[in-house]
Amino acid sequence: MGGLSSALGSLWATLSYWLDPFCGPIGIFSLFGGDGLLSCGNVGWADEIALGVKVTIILALITLPVGLLLGFLVALALQSEERSLRTAAGIYTTIFRGLPELLTLFIVYYGFQMMVQAVFSWFGSDQRVEINAFFAGMLALSVVFSSYCSEVLLSAFRAIPKGQYEAGNAVGLSRGRTMRLVIVPQLIRIALPGLGNLWMNLLKDTALVSVIGLTDILRQTGVATKVTKEAFLFYGIACALYLVLATLSSVGLNAISNWANRAEARR
Repeated sequence: MGGLSSALGSLWATLSYWLDPFCGPIGIFSLFGGDGLLSCGNVGWADEIALGVKVTIILALITLPVGLLLGFLVALALQSEERSLRTAAGIYTTIFRGLPELLTLFIVYYGFQMMVQAVFSWFGSDQRVEINAFFAGMLALSVVFSSYCSEVLLSAFRAIPKGQYEAGNAVGLSRGRTMRLVIVPQLIRIALPGLGNLWMNLLKDTALVSVIGLTDILRQTGVATKVTKEAFLFYGIACALYLVLATLSSVGLNAISNWANRAEARR
């Protein structure tokens, strides 16, 4: 069993090296970085920048489903018949849409850490608590994303005729199955353009986590700039990388939109 795990680990390492789009044999920095500042290895900064790209993508991809789930729940609360739920959801969206994203990040990173420390102290423990920067960044971006997402989803909910709910009930579907089989597919199609814009904003907002020490694109290129004094080079690379990610996202969003609207296109 240990031999199989070792073999699989070796295979994964080999595939990761050959398929690495940055420092692999056919990676962009391997092909065009030369032996200077953009080379892979100990001489250049390509490895650090590649790590920053991976952290940025992973952070955005993990934040997206968390933010969507929170936004969906908040949107449900905003149209609830229970007044307390509507009030709580309204306060939530007002706060996190009104605060600057950077301030929200600081509140989550430092405030959450202080809150956990206070809880430990209340139980008589003097253990030092430090919140992981990746977790703090994901949580802060999630609540900001969800506050805007809830408004997009709320508008989509209101665009769906109430007769859809009544039709689901008429054919014997429970409220949950009506939501899952009838409402949500229409909701996705209606809300997709707005959610696509929010994804693009989320992708750019990941740059904020550099201020709390997370090794994203901006953090890595910023460190390289301070060491080499080549600000135009490395910040230009950061611009290019964000533009590439935005372009790839646009292609992916267009493909998802075409898939979601395939039934409309056949009419």
